[in-house]
Amino acid sequence: MAKRVVSGIQPTGNLHLGNYLGAIRNWVRMQDEVARDGGECFFFLADLHAITVFNEPAQLRANVRSMAAALIAAGVDPEKSTLFNQAAVSAHAELAWLLNCTARIGWLNRMTQFKEKSGKHREGASVGLFAYPVLQAADVLIYRATHVPVGEDQKQHLELARDIATKFNTDFATELFVLPDPMIPPAAARIMSLRDGGAKMSKSDPSDMSRINLTDDADTIASKIRKAKTDPEPIPADAAGLDARPEAKNLIGIYAALSDESVADVVARFAGQGFGAFKPALAELLVETLRPISGRLAELEKDPAELDRILAHGAAKARAAAEPIVAGAYSALGLTRETR
Repeated sequence: MAKRVVSGIQPTGNLHLGNYLGAIRNWVRMQDEVARDGGECFFFLADLHAITVFNEPAQLRANVRSMAAALIAAGVDPEKSTLFNQAAVSAHAELAWLLNCTARIGWLNRMTQFKEKSGKHREGASVGLFAYPVLQAADVLIYRATHVPVGEDQKQHLELARDIATKFNTDFATELFVLPDPMIPPAAARIMSLRDGGAKMSKSDPSDMSRINLTDDADTIASKIRKAKTDPEPIPADAAGLDARPEAKNLIGIYAALSDESVADVVARFAGQGFGAFKPALAELLVETLRPISGRLAELEKDPAELDRILAHGAAKARAAAEPIVAGAYSALGLTRETR
């Protein structure tokens, strides 16, 4: 069976370097590797997942387009991969309801992310936030995904998808659902705030100086790196020397991720130099890496109709792939469904 990879990303505005190095770049590389092996990738903008918490509708629509533009600008090719927004394929929501009737409350109660996201307000959280791992299961089972990229925080949810698939197949004597295997992407750089090495780079930080946005121009990038928090010590000769220096470690880590080098290699090259010498080199590398992405992103965002066309084309392909699986689930359950 040819490899079929499925992955989603929530549409958020104001994308930054952390989004690019943490997820988007891996998608681009994965797309090319899977295509070379004769497989295919389904990448979707998880707008149904986004509404588990309140979103301003107009902002959500804008974020879907912006995220699509960013993915394409970064190298996701709609001709190589199926790119679409989740809500445009109603089969995701349909299958999620069917699988809600197979999933067990005890399984969902063990999901640690719900506890983290709901915090002290569990009783005020939406049912969708509690049950969204079942929608995640539908997202991958609906395309008979063979592999799903997962980080540490998502392994539990993939296990849930496998449990749901196994129970459904067993309960209804079918082999409808494929049990997807985890696909561990290359270690993604953990990009921290430029103002606080102990906090992740985030669009929610009130200070724009804390992050490098994909839309920042060269002068802005240079200014942010120049003003990024560091310490007065020189770059050590050994990577272990960065362990107690979070801001220094972050800047070295960004350089390593952008240049596809190890932190040890970068440290060896700049050992003994102060950050006054290192920062211009980092800024130059950032500008060269992000210039083509930001340029293409600006072009795409000027043409929302083209973005809508690309997403609609991807959704049509996704619907065609999903339809037989949803129909098979209805049939297995003994339900009559409108023919589409």
